Amino acid sequence: MNRSDSRRVLVVAATTGYQLRSFGSAAERLGLRLAFATDRCHQLDDPWRDGALPIRFHDESEAVDTIVAARPPVHGIVAVGDRPAIVAAGAARALGLPGHPPEAVRAAAHKQRTRERLRAAGLPGPAFRAVPVGADKAALLDGAAFPCVIKPMALSASRGVIRADTADELLAAAARLRRLLRMPDVRAQRDPANDTMLIEAFVPGREVAVEGVVTGGALEVFAIFDKPDPLDGPFFEETIYATPDTLPPEVRRSVIVQVARAVGALGLTDGPVHAEARIDGETVVVLEVAPRPIGGRCARVLRFVPPAHSGAGRDGAAVATLEEVLLRHALGDAIDGWRVSDEASAVMMIPVPGAGICREVTGVDAARAVPGIEEVIVTAKPGERLIPWPEGASYPGFIFARGSDRNDVVEAARAAHARLRFDVAPELAVRPAE
Repeated sequence: MNRSDSRRVLVVAATTGYQLRSFGSAAERLGLRLAFATDRCHQLDDPWRDGALPIRFHDESEAVDTIVAARPPVHGIVAVGDRPAIVAAGAARALGLPGHPPEAVRAAAHKQRTRERLRAAGLPGPAFRAVPVGADKAALLDGAAFPCVIKPMALSASRGVIRADTADELLAAAARLRRLLRMPDVRAQRDPANDTMLIEAFVPGREVAVEGVVTGGALEVFAIFDKPDPLDGPFFEETIYATPDTLPPEVRRSVIVQVARAVGALGLTDGPVHAEARIDGETVVVLEVAPRPIGGRCARVLRFVPPAHSGAGRDGAAVATLEEVLLRHALGDAIDGWRVSDEASAVMMIPVPGAGICREVTGVDAARAVPGIEEVIVTAKPGERLIPWPEGASYPGFIFARGSDRNDVVEAARAAHARLRFDVAPELAVRPAE
């Protein structure tokens, strides 16, 4: 690719988001053009002046028809986020472009269907059962074994996922999940999957994430991320991703093999994947495979070294971003030889400090001064409501560390976080009118 590359890639995404801007920067470096399809209001006249097609993620068929009717001159499609991935898959099929099959993307986005497909393929996994959101006590406890995890069928980022160790805890967790599924932003999704909950056995062990792409059904792994902080519940807010991983070689091979088997079981064939797996003794259990890249700002933790004969971008930089590699892949360009840099890196998704209204965040400069810290980004704004997990799904910021040693970058992220101070005001309870 070079300055004169006239090809265009369609990006299907939410209206806002850091990763959308990252794809824009990547396209500029590669000399590509982008088109957009986003969930903006169709009654506004191009408010962001980017010529995006307005679509609705809750109506997949109409969204695909809107894209096809526009006849966009595009040569590849990428999706940013879980719900956009379903629309992108349908549009890719309709336009004759490479992409994951729509039915595979739907299965990957639905936790029960994922479990069923992985079980049918003979992959190890937890015992599970689906119950209606309105299930009574008897239905919830019928066949219950502990510890277990109750979760929504279609929400992402571990939102609504709760561990229960006793019958009383399971009943309380189900009530809490019901309240979450009635929240306006969840109801606005209009997803019938949210009418059902999944109860499954808790899988103990170390958790890792796998980032890669699938080409013609073959998985290529970019990186395996360690998660140094245990994720044992009762909620499952993520904190640190670190690479390179510290897995023994045979365990690493097993993780890759099992994720590749899961990709095949789901029917994913062409596009990015982000998988989560647990290592329980000698058994690798794939928890999920999302047909999209790692979310949001976290993607910047990866830097790619190009093949010896290639520049990383229009400016001849020595490294490339994940978005650049994914744009190449979406266009069908070979990405053989691209590999993640050998340097150690880590990202901390800053934990939500508590429920309430963010008044101020201090200590940012002190956090940035910690050796090994590349950047500290606070996204929470004064006056913004902070919602912890399991109801929440967004982090107040991110800390990036980079260096020669994996353990050092993890400790740098922790040290930087320790210097941050969040001033959070409790929300005032509103008493209903008499």
